[in-house]
Amino acid sequence: MKSLNRFVLAALLGASISHGAAHAQMSMPAASAAAPADYTDAEVRKVDKENKKITLKHGEIKNLGMPPMTMVFDVKDATALDKVKNGDKVRFKALNEGGKMTVVEIQPSK
Repeated sequence: MKSLNRFVLAALLGASISHGAAHAQMSMPAASAAAPADYTDAEVRKVDKENKKITLKHGEIKNLGMPPMTMVFDVKDATALDKVKNGDKVRFKALNEGGKMTVVEIQPSK
C-alpha cells in the first residue's frame, strides 16, 4: 500500500511539475518568432543596382542580434537603390529572409 501511495504521489507531483513547466514555456516569447524590425542608422558605402545589393556601415541591428559593422545586404525592392548613393546617411529596416540579410525599407536620415 505504501508503494502505491508513493506512486500516486510521484505521479501527482510529476503532473504538477509538468503542467507548471508547460505553463512557463507558453508564457515565454518564442525564440524562433521573428522580432519586428526597427530602423537602424547607417551610411551607404556602395550601391550595386545590377545585383540588388547595398553595402552599409550600420549601427546595431537589434531584431537580428547584429553588432555594428559594414556589410552587404540584399535589397527587397531594387527601386529603393535609385534613391541612395555612396556617402548618404540613411535609416533602414532589415530582416533575415531565408538566411539572407535583406533591406526591406530604406530612407534618408532625418
